[in-house]
Amino acid sequence: MGSPPVSSDISFPPADVDGELNPGHNVRVEVDPESSEIAATKKSKEHAEAKQKKRERKKKDALQTLKSAVIVSGIIVAVAGVAFAITKKLIREK
Repeated sequence: MGSPPVSSDISFPPADVDGELNPGHNVRVEVDPESSEIAATKKSKEHAEAKQKKRERKKKDALQTLKSAVIVSGIIVAVAGVAFAITKKLIREK
């Protein structure tokens, strides 16, 4: 098809012309090991980040629940104290 390269320094593998022109006939799939490794690393990193965010969200939700419980309890105690004070004052006035 073509003449071989003049230089002995080959940095690119020779092209598979038949495989490129007729992709249906190409049964040999080449996978770049570095690209697949990078993709796997990226996927695992994204998974770890998602897990960390979920853990932080749960922690934040638990803290928010505790904060809400303390506030509601404080309000209930304040209302009970006011009711007690009013009742005591009404009893003294009689």
